[in-house]
Amino acid sequence: MTTTDMPRPVDADPKRSVSKKRSSRAGSGGFRRAIAPTTLLWIMACLYGFPVLWFILSSLKPSSDLFSYPLTLVPHNPTLSGFKAAWESANFSQYFINTAIVCVITTILTVGVSCCTGYALAKYDNKWLKVFFICILATTMLPSEVMLAPEFLVVRNLGLYNSFAGIILPAVLTATGCFMFRQFFLTVPDELVEAARIDGARELSIFLRIMVPLSRPIMLTLAILSFQWRWNDYIWPLLMLNDPNKFTVQIGIQSIVGAQNINWSVLLGASVISMIPLIAVFLVFQRYVMGADINAGLKD
Repeated sequence: MTTTDMPRPVDADPKRSVSKKRSSRAGSGGFRRAIAPTTLLWIMACLYGFPVLWFILSSLKPSSDLFSYPLTLVPHNPTLSGFKAAWESANFSQYFINTAIVCVITTILTVGVSCCTGYALAKYDNKWLKVFFICILATTMLPSEVMLAPEFLVVRNLGLYNSFAGIILPAVLTATGCFMFRQFFLTVPDELVEAARIDGARELSIFLRIMVPLSRPIMLTLAILSFQWRWNDYIWPLLMLNDPNKFTVQIGIQSIVGAQNINWSVLLGASVISMIPLIAVFLVFQRYVMGADINAGLKD
């Protein structure tokens, strides 16, 4: 047999060549299908990001250039005078400390209480728990302004007016947090819990050693959201606090606004300063918000 008569490797294994062709076609088809949604996501990102970019660049403009015509995106004479004036006109260091105390304590309590409530609603079969869950969801159908008056009366009667506790306690239990944890724990197989009970684990041990580690992505997600909610909260701290030494960042920014005129350069600088902690928290924790392997420990 001559060398020309010997079969080639591709001819010797026709199934492999067919599988390669199919995989290449599938890869090209998947790439084509991803073009449209990727383009749409980039368009939406630009639509959402452009106002934020304009806002940040406007904070670098002097007051005389903010309303000059024609409007420009990039400042011609960038300056940090707005940031300096904002920091000097208000006690931002104290505002940051007060807001950080409220946000950290509220976030820890919100995540803990929501995790416990979500686990009970998902893994215990009781009709009263279902009624309780419906009542929690019903609170999301009411505007927050409707709840301000009764919440204020309750907190005032408890003697918590003009205190950080009066801001923290009403914000601990959130319907969003309970719903997030309940939906997550429903996806955890019941076999995992039953196996732990057969091994002699108590309910508290099952919750702390199995459920809490599995729910870390949900905990971090709710922590980011809760921190953002409390940091940007304005109405409730405004009602509860009358001591300037206890004001939060948002009330401090409002105090910069004058009764007759508004220094927009200072206001924009103060607003950008208030955004820095939120951006830092998101950048630190967003990489931890990943999917968890809820089937770990189970056998087929």
